[in-house]
Amino acid sequence: MEIDLPDVLAEVTAQFSRYEKALVSNDVAVLDELFRNDSRTLRYGVGENLYGYEEIMAFRAARSPIGLGRRTDRTVITTYGRDTAVASTLFYRDALPGKVGRQMQTWARFPEGWRVVAAHVSIINDPQGQAT
Repeated sequence: MEIDLPDVLAEVTAQFSRYEKALVSNDVAVLDELFRNDSRTLRYGVGENLYGYEEIMAFRAARSPIGLGRRTDRTVITTYGRDTAVASTLFYRDALPGKVGRQMQTWARFPEGWRVVAAHVSIINDPQGQAT
């Protein structure tokens, strides 16, 4: 298996950037598009465990658009072959001083394009006190 094929890495990086832009601007249509429409798709959030695309969509539709801005740091995207990738990033929000968020997404290529099939988001005390 080839890791980090340049063309595949560029594709996933572009989709990750689309996701990040949609997240901070609360573009629910793009967020819904980028998650795989499947009952096996899951998202473990800061305060919720979402099983299946329908639960993820309902969460996005109900979430407040206030306070979604954030800064990312130490983003690592790794591709495995031509059809699988993992994107990991730290994030910081002004409203959460001394905290660091962690986000991991598993992306898979489908006929309709790259989609998130599993995601995990958590917030912890910043162990290094280095909120950027």
